[in-house]
Amino acid sequence: MGKEVQLKPKVNVSSYIHFLLNYRNKFKEQQPNTYLGFKEFSKKCSEKWRSISKHEKAKYEALAKLDKARYQEEMLHFVGKKKKRRKRDPLAPRRPPSSFLLFCQDHYSQLMKENPTWSVVQVAKASGKMWSTATEMGKQPYEQKAALLRVKYFEELEVYRKQNLEVCRKKILAKNQQKGKPELGKTDTSSPKK
Repeated sequence: MGKEVQLKPKVNVSSYIHFLLNYRNKFKEQQPNTYLGFKEFSKKCSEKWRSISKHEKAKYEALAKLDKARYQEEMLHFVGKKKKRRKRDPLAPRRPPSSFLLFCQDHYSQLMKENPTWSVVQVAKASGKMWSTATEMGKQPYEQKAALLRVKYFEELEVYRKQNLEVCRKKILAKNQQKGKPELGKTDTSSPKK
């Protein structure tokens, strides 16, 4: 017969998802004839999640840890196809940074001088707080610079796409000529149609 296809292991889920599934089952048992839409149910569920004790949450966190261990164990024995990351063309223009990232770049060295023991995550959190408390006037230069970089990026992207389109057309023409096919847009008029 054919080869057996090995299914990829089911991905592990977070403690909140374990809680959500459990809460949904209890809700269905308690109120079998009640229908709640996704939005209403998720709102109700998140309110309940925020209100439960740390002891109850620990139960779901333990389930999540067990599920993660199961997933990692199954992935060790999984021999199926792994997705290959698409390689980025080195000639393609890079996306410009957002106004927030430009702000972070300006303030990174200052924050590191003031707090040399901080990790990158701590600096990023501090930058985020600084950005959220900044006034519109304080954000405006970064937003203008980001807008200019975006315009430049889209211009470069358009040029890149036109060049890439021309290269692709040439490759297709070369392949077609090797196979003996007519050029794109031209039809073979040597043999009359019947």
